Amino acid sequence: MKLPPLTAFRYFDIAAETESFVRAAERLHVTHGAVSRQVRLLEESLGIELFERRNRAIFLTAAGRTLHSTTQSIFEQLEGTVQRLQTQERDNVLVLSCEPTIAMRWLIPRLPRFHATHPDLQLHLVAAGGPLDFARAGVDLALRRDDFHWDRQLHSLKICDEWIGPVCQPNLGGSLEGQRLLHSATRPNAWSTWLRLDGRQARETERSDFEHFYLSIQAASAGLGLAIASALMVRDELDSGQLQAPFGFLRDGSAYHLLSPRPLEAGDKRQRFATWVVQECHSCLAHLGLIQNDEPE
Repeated sequence: MKLPPLTAFRYFDIAAETESFVRAAERLHVTHGAVSRQVRLLEESLGIELFERRNRAIFLTAAGRTLHSTTQSIFEQLEGTVQRLQTQERDNVLVLSCEPTIAMRWLIPRLPRFHATHPDLQLHLVAAGGPLDFARAGVDLALRRDDFHWDRQLHSLKICDEWIGPVCQPNLGGSLEGQRLLHSATRPNAWSTWLRLDGRQARETERSDFEHFYLSIQAASAGLGLAIASALMVRDELDSGQLQAPFGFLRDGSAYHLLSPRPLEAGDKRQRFATWVVQECHSCLAHLGLIQNDEPE
């Protein structure tokens, strides 16, 4: 037996639920005439009257009530299945908000390893810093340095400590005297913090200013002077010899954290990313000789 089109059953189902072609049309965003025609086509195809039409009102016949009990169940099951499929698809997508400098200089170069380890997860990366409205931004996790106060209702996982130090091209290192120091507006106290921690003074130096932290690091890579950098963010350039850290790195008292609007659950996508990023950070710091690979942060 060839069934009538699914559209006709859908129009009938809504008309039967609302007991009105007009209200059904509003729900379906069509004209009431379109609903009436689809129902009439269904009745003609089945050879059965599904509604009594009296004084511009409609009433289900016994056959109509029987059919509606079936269509209602079918469409509820269909909607439930579609919702589950969409939820499963969203469960495979992890939306991460990450500070731009660490995203560009550290995270993105390592994402191939993440995808190789977790091929079932799709990572959507959003570059942003500071406070975040998770619900409005549609974000699952945020990777942030703790240089601001976040809502204490958020769940926080410390990833690693921040290590900073001056970096420059290999031919510029050895002394701060007479050097050009590269500053950034997004970390205005970076140089003063490092000088205090290391007990050094910067005499007879010149100064250049950049809007963002990553721009000052890029300027150091271009040979414009010395920039304060995060050890994580220059690990690759140190390995390649493009940059050197003539005075090493020191903990500056800040740290990186993963923020989440709800607790990390074992085995879920948030926990899987958290485990991976902690391992990657600790591996980088251990490679630079700043911590032991199994040293807790």
